[in-house]
This record gives sequence, structure tokens and C-alpha cells, in this order.
Amino acid sequence: MSKVYDRVEWCFLEAIMRKLGFSEIWINWVMCLVTSVSYSFLINGTPTGFIRPNRRIRQGDPLSPYLFLLCAEVLTCMLREAEGKKIVDRC
Repeated sequence: MSKVYDRVEWCFLEAIMRKLGFSEIWINWVMCLVTSVSYSFLINGTPTGFIRPNRRIRQGDPLSPYLFLLCAEVLTCMLREAEGKKIVDRC
């Protein structure tokens, strides 16, 4: 599951919330929390620079499982639609 959390694009997450009818203020709060991440590296014991990623849901964040469920819901809907169009078969 760790790789799945690493692959979630923030713009996709934002689009999902809009499509599902979340209020703009809620979307802004969530996106502020999600996008406020930055990483620093220790080089010879000294913190050096900051990197701001453009995707990834932080594991261990209490909000992360719920955000992941939103993404999983989209996948479920896409699979149902593909099954209805006979693009994929149920095993």
C-alpha cells in the first residue's frame, strides 16, 4: 500500500473532491494540509534545501486513509463502467 499512497496526484485528489460535490472551503482546507509538505536532506549533518513534492499522501496522517478511499472509489466506478461496456470481465 505504501506505493499506492506515493502515487496519488494532488490535482487528481482535488478534482475528485470537486466531482463528488465537496464544498470549496473544505477542498481548500484539505489541499492546504496535503500540499504543505516539504522535505529537507541532511548532508554531512547539516539540513540542506527543501523539496516540495507534487504528489503523495502522507502515511500516518489521520486524514490519509479517507483521502485514499476517495481515490479508490474512483477506481471502483471506472471498473464498473468498464465491466458494463464489456471492456473487462468479472473474474
